[in-house]
Order: sequence, then C-alpha cells, then structure tokens
Amino acid sequence: MPTKIEIIIDNLESPADFEAALPGILEKARALPGLRSLESSRVWPKEDGTPTPAFRTLSLLFDGYDEASAATAGAEGGAFFGAVIAATGGKITGLFLDVETA
Repeated sequence: MPTKIEIIIDNLESPADFEAALPGILEKARALPGLRSLESSRVWPKEDGTPTPAFRTLSLLFDGYDEASAATAGAEGGAFFGAVIAATGGKITGLFLDVETA
C-alpha cells in the first residue's frame, strides 16, 4: 500500500528563515530514492487572527512502507531530515501514513 511521510511544521519564530531554506529542503526531498510525489503546503491564516495549528506541511509519497523506510535510512534521508530540523529548530511532527483510497 502507498505510504506517505507527512511532516507537520509547527509555527516558527522566523517563518521567513524557513521559507528561505525551503528550496534547498525540497531539492533534498526530490533526491530521496523511491519518492513518487512531493507536496509542500502552507497553512492558511485564520480569519479571526488566532494562531494557526501549524505553519506548513511537507508530504512525501512512496510505493510502500519499505520504500519510505529505506529512503529515510540512507544518506539522502539524513540530508533531507537534517535540513528540515536545522530550518525548524526541530519544531516538527513526522508521521508515516498508510494511504487509503476512499
């Protein structure tokens, strides 16, 4: 079954610094072996001005759990996650998701 790695990036003190690092992060994501698709999404601001639950997400799709696990375990995975952690100060939640079609 397809597996998605979803990275939820918490609200950051300096979103502009992360945005400046994002092109390099996406380049590293594209280098992950077995990556089928990559999506980067920014959380819309709330209309009432209250803080959003998160700042941005990154979604990485693989053919299956084994492929996703192998991609994160290699040098490319280390480079990608190292860049994400450096750009966010570790303010992320990472999920491995079993993709179900409705």
